[in-house]
Amino acid sequence: MSGKLGALEAQIGTAQQLQAVVSAMRGIAAARAREAEGRLAGIRSTAATVAAAIGEVLRVEPDGRAAAAPDEAGGKARSHARHLVIAMGSEQGFVGMFNEPILDAATRVLQSGPCELIVTGTRGATTAEERGLSIAWSTPMVTHADDVPGFASNVTDELYRRLEDSLITRVSIIHARPALATQTEVVQHQLIPFDFARFHVASRKQPPLLTLPADKLLTGLAEAYVYTELCEAAALSLAAENEARVRAMMSAHANLKDRLDALTQRYRLVRQDEITSDIVELTAGASVARTD
Repeated sequence: MSGKLGALEAQIGTAQQLQAVVSAMRGIAAARAREAEGRLAGIRSTAATVAAAIGEVLRVEPDGRAAAAPDEAGGKARSHARHLVIAMGSEQGFVGMFNEPILDAATRVLQSGPCELIVTGTRGATTAEERGLSIAWSTPMVTHADDVPGFASNVTDELYRRLEDSLITRVSIIHARPALATQTEVVQHQLIPFDFARFHVASRKQPPLLTLPADKLLTGLAEAYVYTELCEAAALSLAAENEARVRAMMSAHANLKDRLDALTQRYRLVRQDEITSDIVELTAGASVARTD
């Protein structure tokens, strides 16, 4: 076998191995996306339970929502108030342009006034740094759905620590969610100030029995609800990240198939040329032998 055929066989083997790796990565990503989406029902059920409890307390003490809401003044100069932006990026690569629209949305908010930026996800933080964005705090993003509660607890702790120690009066979260489109769908919503008006006030005749002051109870319930919102955002972001990885792997698989087809066709042509050359040489050799 000629060196050219050997080189082509090696390239074909490499392409086939890459195809196997890409197929495995696509399968893993698809499974993780389904797993993350499967957690959403439980998270949303917990959020509904907390929301119902908030509605019960608001029925007893409608004015408690004002006391439970973060104090925008509270010794903080309104002119120095800061907006904390939480951008949920990807932890790993092979996600195409997943992080770009998330950071585009975060950049628009950062340009609107005094802000601090939190970025989750190692790859997301790297992309933000490449853009020259100043990151106040970052943490790895979850890679498995089972890690969502711990991740949300970690972010919640950092969030409230910053609310106590700085001039932050507003918190927004920006993350991706699963979509049928080929591009990442980005959503943004406000976590703080906490909007009590969105909760349905209970209308039953018998009021609930409270063992805590209404304002303290509402504060605790509001923090619990923010935690569930962070859990939901993390699960949606994880599902969207893995869906983006599935799309990237499908594109890579298609490119590898085209390359493998081209290499196979090239191998056949070279092999055919060598066979033809061998036949010509054998024919010429036989002619010379008959002449002699």
